[in-house]
Amino acid sequence: MNGNSDDVTRIAQVILKERQARDRGWWDQMRECIRSDAQIRLSWFRGSGTDFIAASQDMSRRGQKATHRMSPPVVSVYGRRAVVEISTGIEFRDLVGGVEADLTSYARLLYRLEQTSGVWQIISLDPVYERDSLIPTVPGDVPEIDREALQTIRAPYRFLGYYLAQSGYEVSDDLYGEDRPAEVEELYRACYGWAAQGGADE
Repeated sequence: MNGNSDDVTRIAQVILKERQARDRGWWDQMRECIRSDAQIRLSWFRGSGTDFIAASQDMSRRGQKATHRMSPPVVSVYGRRAVVEISTGIEFRDLVGGVEADLTSYARLLYRLEQTSGVWQIISLDPVYERDSLIPTVPGDVPEIDREALQTIRAPYRFLGYYLAQSGYEVSDDLYGEDRPAEVEELYRACYGWAAQGGADE
């Protein structure tokens, strides 16, 4: 593993600016951060970087806006490749079960980045979902929840998945989550193995 402090700073800024752009609706800035053919895999979306930005615009137009509370990123640089892990709380305030509620999904975001012509861009994003919570904004309010539908969604993203499904999104059952540690370990091995190959080519 190598990489100077300038690379680490540039890479961290790409990650933070991508999430800032996603939250603020700054789509041109988001395009600068994500390669068009990037592989994006989320609770509500799976596809290319270009399609992810278009889908994010559509979600925003529907009034479903998320805020990402980011922890400091951990940046590992291998020549022209890098892996970044950053913990986040993904927050929504919306009507759920007939009442206004705050939904927070806690996850680790695992990015792969590649440098081309001196520019770092995201080429993949995979969250590892940890847990989530749903809290009415007015104490005492009780959302009307379909308990049977809720129980069909895996625990690490149960309320997030329920909210998205109720909003018309298809939520996959094969996402990375704390309840499937072997799959998470394999994701980490794949990401860091890919990055190390890039460093070996330098």
